[in-house]
Amino acid sequence: MSTYWVVVASAGHVRIGRQAGFMQVNHGKASPLRRIKPGDGIVYYSPSTVLGEKDGLQSFTAIGTVREGKTYQGEMGGGFKPARRDVDWSDAKEAPIKPLLDRLDFTAGKANWGNQLRFGLFEISEHDFRLIGETMGAKPAVSAI
Repeated sequence: MSTYWVVVASAGHVRIGRQAGFMQVNHGKASPLRRIKPGDGIVYYSPSTVLGEKDGLQSFTAIGTVREGKTYQGEMGGGFKPARRDVDWSDAKEAPIKPLLDRLDFTAGKANWGNQLRFGLFEISEHDFRLIGETMGAKPAVSAI
């Protein structure tokens, strides 16, 4: 049975991973990635385009499925070797979160909906994963997961 996750990162960082077919969480930490298994659904939420800037992006920026294989160390240069998992990213467009706030299980009825995003990685319902995927126009359709 698949589990579904939201990961938080700047859109710029998400685009790098999406292009190369991998994901990282919490600035390259390995322990959170060990909770994620092959076949799990991944959605990235990006509060901003660039790390540390407040440009108000607040959008879902990538969606996909974790591939078979284990966590491994990537090479970013300068001695930085972040933990990674390989992901099959869906062809999808970025989608703002605000129109979905009343429809997502993890935000509906919560005035402080952004609090849980501070953890960088958290589990969501299959309903939320599918709704986000539909909103992003994900192809292949996330309903195939």
